[in-house]
Amino acid sequence: MRRRIALAVGGAAVLTASLTSASALAPVAQASPGLIAAMQRDLGLTAAQASTRLTQEMTASRVLPAAQRAAGAAFGGAWFDPALGELVVGVTDPAAAPAVREAGAAPTAVAISAARLDAAKAEIDMSAKTRPAPAAVSGWRADPRSGSVVVALRPGAYGSDVDDFLARARKSGPVTVVTAPKAEPFAAGTVGGDPYYINGNTRCSIGFSVHGGFVSAGHCGGTGSSVVGWDGSAMGNFAGSSFPGNDYAFIRIGNGWWTAPVVLGWGTVSDALVRGSWVAPVGTSVCRSGSTTHWHCGTVLGHNETVNYSQGAVHQMTRTNVCAEPGDSGGSFITGDQAQGVTSGGWGNCGSGGETWFQPVNEILQNYGLSLVTA
Repeated sequence: MRRRIALAVGGAAVLTASLTSASALAPVAQASPGLIAAMQRDLGLTAAQASTRLTQEMTASRVLPAAQRAAGAAFGGAWFDPALGELVVGVTDPAAAPAVREAGAAPTAVAISAARLDAAKAEIDMSAKTRPAPAAVSGWRADPRSGSVVVALRPGAYGSDVDDFLARARKSGPVTVVTAPKAEPFAAGTVGGDPYYINGNTRCSIGFSVHGGFVSAGHCGGTGSSVVGWDGSAMGNFAGSSFPGNDYAFIRIGNGWWTAPVVLGWGTVSDALVRGSWVAPVGTSVCRSGSTTHWHCGTVLGHNETVNYSQGAVHQMTRTNVCAEPGDSGGSFITGDQAQGVTSGGWGNCGSGGETWFQPVNEILQNYGLSLVTA
């Protein structure tokens, strides 16, 4: 099976990040003109603003590990601030602020450490494994900016089961309650386009090429499920799959199919090269490619969130305000040229907007012992 994929190299916009003296010289990153155009459309930026933001975000991603180490036990979470154009790091102890600043981030005071918030969320996760969260609970997440675990309920949710869940959650630590629509996986029945199909009757989207195949969403198919490509030819099968709990899968391919280090632009934008998988901090831009709605961009809103689907809770997800629709499941989330994760589910659509969660790609790679195919 052969497929023509245009690699946007010659026309790519070259973005060079300049790190602080405390950081190593950043590698050169490339973003396709189509990626810039998608950010203009979905984030309301000019081309120059989109290029500048990608440069700043690339710097923030590389500053984050050093800034977290510098904060030590006082680390209270981190997020990218578009207005400042830099990474902001919460600190519970003012004495840690100079070291964080030296690492290249902007320190800010927070009331509770990230470790305490993560531990509180982990307690809720553990409790929900033995006593599942009510269907009215959309999910929960550690939120360093509010200093609490944010529990999202469907609008109008009430009842003794919800009250009991919230009471148990509050025993773990500070809790803030918000309303949010219920998220669901973005799988779909067979339709036209450029998808892959599972057991002949379910359509999902390819995530990222890895050596030996590609990664996608676990809810798309179980281990052993057969897969055919956009042209109906056999691709391979699910070598591993996890859902719920997680939402990721590894599809091993053969039959003449090959892998490429790109995210498809569907003719709407140029294909994007993949060069690595640095984690994008909260607040950075991110774009998604899927077989239903193609390219859309938005912002990373949170890491390590638990989403309570009707099939069960999924942990360690990243929340975004990028739209998606059925059939986009498993598709690629990318920031600049850095792979972020595979589309899981959400609420809303690309006509009215919404939120979408993805399973981080580095967790998938680590779990299955895989490596990305990179340019």
